[in-house]
Amino acid sequence: MLRYLRTRQAKLTPILLLSPALFTMLFVVALPLLFSLYTSLTPYRLTRPETIETFIGLRNYIRLFSDPDFWSAFGRTILFLAIALNVEFLLGLGIALLINRITWGQRTLRTIMMFPMMFSPILVGFQFKFIFNDNIGILNNALQSLGITDQAIPWLVDGKLAMFSIIFAEVWMSTSVFAILLLAGLFAMPRDPLEAAKVDGCNSWQVFRHITLPFIMPFAFIAMTIRSLDVARAYDIVSVMTGGGPAGRTELLWTLIARTGYENSRMGEANAMAYISTILSIAFTYFFFTKLVAARRYMGGAE
Repeated sequence: MLRYLRTRQAKLTPILLLSPALFTMLFVVALPLLFSLYTSLTPYRLTRPETIETFIGLRNYIRLFSDPDFWSAFGRTILFLAIALNVEFLLGLGIALLINRITWGQRTLRTIMMFPMMFSPILVGFQFKFIFNDNIGILNNALQSLGITDQAIPWLVDGKLAMFSIIFAEVWMSTSVFAILLLAGLFAMPRDPLEAAKVDGCNSWQVFRHITLPFIMPFAFIAMTIRSLDVARAYDIVSVMTGGGPAGRTELLWTLIARTGYENSRMGEANAMAYISTILSIAFTYFFFTKLVAARRYMGGAE
């Protein structure tokens, strides 16, 4: 009997230890997700709570496929994500290569490199909103003082310039993610293949192209997976800097979701948009994961 009780206690102990985390995940994650999924199948409006009881099936999703505003925001989100990820990768790679060649003060530079990612996206948004302001912005004042322009440039008013300004702020804040992970890859890279390539007469570009770059690409795809989730959910910087304007030219999926759900009170339709955006994030995550597996297989690593 005593042996049975001890065996039963040994089996229950892990469940008891995990139960706080399981209950937290249930009430904080699972139940809100199920509730939002249900409301996406209803015409739920914040101003009319009784509409949550009306089930309309996939009507919200079908309506979105013919909504030009949704597809415009969807396309901008894809463009925003593609440009931001590629620029961050190239800049992060350059920074990582430069820091890897420095022999003095490397720890200090690595610490400084991490500063931008420590700031809140809202704070970064306000910072760059002030920098790109067409009246009192630091950038316009500097350009006019240097004689480069004779009038203020409407960075946050012109549609194309406003998108450029948002991408610039996003890249400034998050390039360090790529730089840190790529630098970790450079630190982990074995020296024997590099020395063998130099002995065989390979130049610096050939060593980088055929040895260094393939080795650090798994680290790059990890960074892209992390950043694709962040950029696909971009809201703070866009909301602070432009609010989706001018005339919706910088409206991304999550700013459109917030406007639809909270300003227009159409919460059911907003939740349908949110689930489509979630599917987009999952698709990008799966894409980069397959690239990561392929890169590891190319380097002879485990899948």
